[in-house]
Amino acid sequence: MPVPKGASLDPARTREAMLTAATALLYERGLDGVGVADLCAATGASRETLYRHFGSKDGLIEAVLTARSDRVIRWLWYAADAASDDPAARLAAIFDALGRWYVEDGFRGCAILNAATQHHEAPVRKVAARHLGRYLELLTDLAARAGVADPDGVALQLLMIVEGATIVADHYDTTGATAATAKRAALTLLASADRTSK
Repeated sequence: MPVPKGASLDPARTREAMLTAATALLYERGLDGVGVADLCAATGASRETLYRHFGSKDGLIEAVLTARSDRVIRWLWYAADAASDDPAARLAAIFDALGRWYVEDGFRGCAILNAATQHHEAPVRKVAARHLGRYLELLTDLAARAGVADPDGVALQLLMIVEGATIVADHYDTTGATAATAKRAALTLLASADRTSK
């Protein structure tokens, strides 16, 4: 990154600035639409700086996707925790948060799964699998709080609703109704799931 003459270098700040710039560019254009020269131009870094911090374009992509997964999962846990202890309210809050995201300008679906679709191989596939696993942890916790007999199975079904809604919101929805429709389906699933005997 260009640094004013006499200023000291801050590797952590440089790395973070590069991640921020690369995140926006990769989300907008996709992995195949961005070369190393584009990444360097967007981040204001030389190739040497990029390679020093990330090792390669793939290393930068992995770092971008990992950081994005961290943010998404923290955001959804926060939405659930801010709602209440009631499992249905927590689930509704997750879909309400997703619904606000779906109607943002520049929404292009899940960056992590978009990347995995483009590059169905390591390291992107590894990050996508970990991301979905973290979603499952959130949804399994929610299903367990609801006292369902098979929290893992219900969580997997809820994950399918979440990811399906994200795809539909990106590729099909022109009215902004996807999140509300998905929320109704998810709440119905949670309410109708078999409960453990008390």
